[in-house]
Amino acid sequence: MTAVLVRTVLPAYRREAQAPCDPGAIGDSAVRCLLMELETWPKPGLVSHIDNGSHDDMDAGTFRSSAAAIGPYLQQLADAAAQGCGMGRLRIIGLEAEAAMLAATSGVNTHRGAIFGLGLLCAAAGARAGGRVDPALPLGDTVARLWGKSIFDGPILLHSHGSAARRQFHAGGARAEAASGFPSVYRIGMPALRRAARAVPDDAEAARVEACFALIASVEDTNLLHRGGLDGLRFARRATRLFLDGGGVRRSGWRTRAQSVHKDFIARRLSPGGSADLLAMTLFIDAHERPGS
Repeated sequence: MTAVLVRTVLPAYRREAQAPCDPGAIGDSAVRCLLMELETWPKPGLVSHIDNGSHDDMDAGTFRSSAAAIGPYLQQLADAAAQGCGMGRLRIIGLEAEAAMLAATSGVNTHRGAIFGLGLLCAAAGARAGGRVDPALPLGDTVARLWGKSIFDGPILLHSHGSAARRQFHAGGARAEAASGFPSVYRIGMPALRRAARAVPDDAEAARVEACFALIASVEDTNLLHRGGLDGLRFARRATRLFLDGGGVRRSGWRTRAQSVHKDFIARRLSPGGSADLLAMTLFIDAHERPGS
C-alpha cells in the first residue's frame, strides 16, 4: 500500500505544541491507529470490519493478524531511533517487519506501506522521546530532517505494484512523501480529521471517514493507478470530492452517500490502499501532536 507526494505544506499548521509520549508505548499506539483505520466504514473500496471492499485475498482478520505481527517491530523502530541508529538499522527492522507480516498473512501484503510510513513516524517519535531532536519539532519534520536524504538510498522493489505505477505514471511515491515530511497528512488528512471532529463531536468514526475521503480526493494513490490507471484515479478523486463538496459527514444521511461511493469503487475494483496508510499515519500524528495530549 503506497501513496504519493502532495508538494505543498502549511507551515503555520505544523508548529503546534506537542507533548512527549511514553517511549515504550509508541508501537502500541501505532497498532491502535492501524486498527482504528480498519474499524472505519465506509472507506471506498477498502477492507474494514464490515466488508472486504475490492479485495478477494484479505479481510479484517488478515489485517488484525498483520497489525499484531508488526507491532513489536514498530516499537523496535522507535527504540532504535531513540538510541541514535541510522537508516541502515531502521531498514533492517522494516524488512524484518515485512517478513513477519507475510508470515502472519500467508503472503498477503496488508501493511507494507504502513511499515514504511508509519514505521518512520514511530522512529521519529522514538527520536523525540530519546532527546535526539527538539521535542517541539513535528514528527514529519523529524523524519525529513533525520532521514530525508537516506530514504532514497535503499533498494527499490522493481516488481511491486506501487513501483510499476510510479514508473508508468511518473508519480512521486511513498519515499517522496516521507522525505518531504508527510505533507499529505499535515495539509490534507489532519485538517479534515479535526474539522470533522469539531463538526460531529460525538462520532469519531465520521471524522476518520472524512479524512479518508479527503486523502483519496487529493493524493496520487499508486494503488488506484495500478488498479484503474489514470481513469481510475480521476474517477476516485471526482467521486470523493463530490461527497466532500456535498457536505461530507456534516450533512444528514452522509453514511448512505459514503456507502454508495464505496459500492462504486467495488464495482470498478478500485482500492486506494495508499490513502488507507495515510489515514493511519494521520491518526498517529494527531494522537502524538494534539495540543494538550
